[in-house]
Amino acid sequence: MPKSTIIPTLRYKNAAAATDWLCHAFGFHKKLVMPHDDGSIAHAQLTYGDGMLMLSSEGDSEYGKLVAVPRDLDNIVTQSPYIIVDDAKMESHYLNAKKAGAVIALELRKEEHGGQSYSCFDPEGHLWNFGSYDPWDDSENA
Repeated sequence: MPKSTIIPTLRYKNAAAATDWLCHAFGFHKKLVMPHDDGSIAHAQLTYGDGMLMLSSEGDSEYGKLVAVPRDLDNIVTQSPYIIVDDAKMESHYLNAKKAGAVIALELRKEEHGGQSYSCFDPEGHLWNFGSYDPWDDSENA
């Protein structure tokens, strides 16, 4: 059984730079990076805890014609990942993202439903949500 059965996929104009930035700013780890001959990214897998996301450079493939990057849509996003961060690490995660140049959309705050969270944009305009609330933890949902 896979660790996560839902894996977000993202497209970037410069997926090579985005891969490095996501690892530096948010703490993702490179599991697999497959570059094209021109240096663009055909496919990359980044992990965080038990989660994964896949990304690639934009292109004219059959799939590529179905998706757009936020900059091509006046910086509008239609979905955004939520990543669970240990509550004790939330402040340092937030500060590291800010230091790396993430544009903070929603400041670090305590949530009524539990935990802390913040939201930010990466350099290409994708919206990211980080929080210590764990919807998998049944004790938090009781």
